[in-house]
Amino acid sequence: MDGNLMNHDRANEKADLSHQEFIRDHDLNGVSRADAMHFGALTEGELVIEKKLKRKIDLLIMPLVILVYLMNYIDRNNYAAARLQGLEKDLGLKGNQYQTGLSILFVGYVLMQVPSNLLLNYAGRPSWYLGFFTIVWGLVSALTSQVHNYGQIVACRFVLGLVEAPFFPGVLFYLSKWYTKNELSLRMAIFYSGSLVSGAFGNLIAAGISSGLAGKRGLSAWQWLYIVEGSITCFVDLIVVFVLPDFPDTWRALDPEMKRVANRRLAIDAAEADVDEAGGMSQWVGCKLAFKDPKTYILAVAYHCITGAAGFQNFFPTLTATLGYSRIISLLLVAPPYVFMVLWSFGHSLASDRLGNRFWFFVYPIPLTIVGFVIFMTTSGFGARYFSFFLMIFIFAQNGTIYAWIANAMPRPPAKRAAALAFINSWLYIVEGSITCFVGLIVVFVLPDFPDTWRALDPEMKRVANRRLAIDAAEADVNEAGGMSQWVGCKLAFKDPKTYILAVAYH
Repeated sequence: MDGNLMNHDRANEKADLSHQEFIRDHDLNGVSRADAMHFGALTEGELVIEKKLKRKIDLLIMPLVILVYLMNYIDRNNYAAARLQGLEKDLGLKGNQYQTGLSILFVGYVLMQVPSNLLLNYAGRPSWYLGFFTIVWGLVSALTSQVHNYGQIVACRFVLGLVEAPFFPGVLFYLSKWYTKNELSLRMAIFYSGSLVSGAFGNLIAAGISSGLAGKRGLSAWQWLYIVEGSITCFVDLIVVFVLPDFPDTWRALDPEMKRVANRRLAIDAAEADVDEAGGMSQWVGCKLAFKDPKTYILAVAYHCITGAAGFQNFFPTLTATLGYSRIISLLLVAPPYVFMVLWSFGHSLASDRLGNRFWFFVYPIPLTIVGFVIFMTTSGFGARYFSFFLMIFIFAQNGTIYAWIANAMPRPPAKRAAALAFINSWLYIVEGSITCFVGLIVVFVLPDFPDTWRALDPEMKRVANRRLAIDAAEADVNEAGGMSQWVGCKLAFKDPKTYILAVAYH
């Protein structure tokens, strides 16, 4: 009898908690393991409620996060479309300056990943937190239309990376607070479809702007591209702030029974309550747990491979331009492969969920993608090359699988899962940057300058090194005395017709 009274009291306590305006994970430390499990299965009545609950979640949350992710990728990748619309020429970009502008976004993106997700988990208000950053990135995107030189575009891209960073790993963590393991793969694929749809419709928007707004009010097509897409993002994100629910306990559209079932089904799925330990330190403890878990690094390597192979998406309009059509047609040709992959990824992830398998669904797209790359590199006809795009884009079928795999493989507490998701999403850029710095240090301290200054050569070796080059050129391989020799050499190069013949061959 006493046990029943205690259980009844606990249920009342949880019901009271559910009516708070908002609550944090670590505020729920009173929920015991026994309460969370409650015999380890939902009753028939609860299964009926669960079905209604999932319908509510699917109809509100999924469309919102997909719509925002669609705008996220459109705002991030409009840089590639702007390139075809005169951005390089208008800003006077030369050499590898365009590539620097492309890459600098990920510097800011990496810096904000892990701290942002830990702060999101602690703050307890995803709607406000994610909504704020998405509005800011819409503003940054729109204001990019006003840049006039290389330094300004690099600064805008860096800030865009900072404010976009919280969204993607934040949503992965957010969805794991609403869906069970067996439901995640399909939802992750549906969520990721936002990026694929953006690849299609972002370029369709770019084509429409190029043909309809170019030159209006004294602005170039690429400037209108940033203004239109940034403004749409701000409008969409205002909806997110006021409509997106935070967590089951705080969603007013759910009655108390639905809230209870929402929390209990996740607790059963994880074999423990999906809550953090009490106290603010739980975020730091969760971060340390994530970095101690070897699965974090294994999954980071897998995600690194996918992201590296998918890098062609940053140049997709440039690739379709090799088919020999006009600028607008080249933008339109980007859409069909993305639309195809949206449809394919739904079936792919649904099968993965139904079969309960992640590994084979992660593996099979790899050979298809490789074949696509080989066909593109070895053919020049329209049919073969365009078909290769449909194979290359199979790399994106892996994304829904890997995101669900990460969420499934990361056990509780939520702070650990939040840190792991953020680290895995940023690990690619951390590793690449670290390798680049390491190789750069080797070059600085190990690479010799010229034979005369290389200390590893004795005097006789230095003499022979210089003499063999002099014999080969029938004269000493040195400049004339005086600083003007560099300018004279430059003029000689531009006067030599071989310079232009070899430049044409290289081009």
